[in-house]
Amino acid sequence: MLDSLYAGSLADSDGRQVSVSSSQLEALALESAAALDAISFFSDVSHIGVIAEIKRASPTKGDLAMIADPAGLGILYEQAGASAISVLTEQRSFKGSLDDLKVVRAACKVPVLRKDFICNEYQILEARAHGADIVLLIAAGLEDNVLIRLKAFTESLGMTAFLETHNRAEVEFAAAIGARLVGINARDLKTFETDRALFASLVGYLPKSTIKVAESAVRNSQDVMDYAAAGADCVLVGEALVTGNPMELISSFTQIPKV
Repeated sequence: MLDSLYAGSLADSDGRQVSVSSSQLEALALESAAALDAISFFSDVSHIGVIAEIKRASPTKGDLAMIADPAGLGILYEQAGASAISVLTEQRSFKGSLDDLKVVRAACKVPVLRKDFICNEYQILEARAHGADIVLLIAAGLEDNVLIRLKAFTESLGMTAFLETHNRAEVEFAAAIGARLVGINARDLKTFETDRALFASLVGYLPKSTIKVAESAVRNSQDVMDYAAAGADCVLVGEALVTGNPMELISSFTQIPKV
């Protein structure tokens, strides 16, 4: 599953390079307004932060929500108290786009994450050119040297690298290379099965200064309270928001204090 998602995302970015060269994209990225300091948005609050996701579909669940107005949904998330907004730009299985990222950035004042299967510098330039402040880098999908290189490139453009991990080796590697924003995903991207206990078993391997994000399997306030008790600073939530009442859910999540 993960290999297929990366292959599709890479093929799509290769297709876009036919229209926009790397040098053209670099110029657009450098002309963009400076990226927001995402770390400060997660650090300057005493409650659990929420990265609220704009998500139309998934490989396992199929269609989740139409989301004809991603900018409007982003505004709703922000008004409810989200610390950042995640925009899925993968088009084949998640039905997202870079246009979604662009309109959400224009409409919202909180940091915006490009969530995709990033594996090269061109995709990171795309993220910056379309207004992203944060770029997702998935440890399970990248060799160590590539992950280090892409993290450095992301940071050279003023953005924050969000390292997603799934096991102890990946968590320890993220800590060793100085990642400031690290997610522990309860969903195994090779099998797509979830394990809500995974976060608690791995979070202790991260430094105290790291912003620790619990990803996936967030359905309700009890799940967020459990993650907070385990040491989460933030949760990333998608499906529950787009299939439920996002204002109510985000508002309730942000009432939960950090431990």
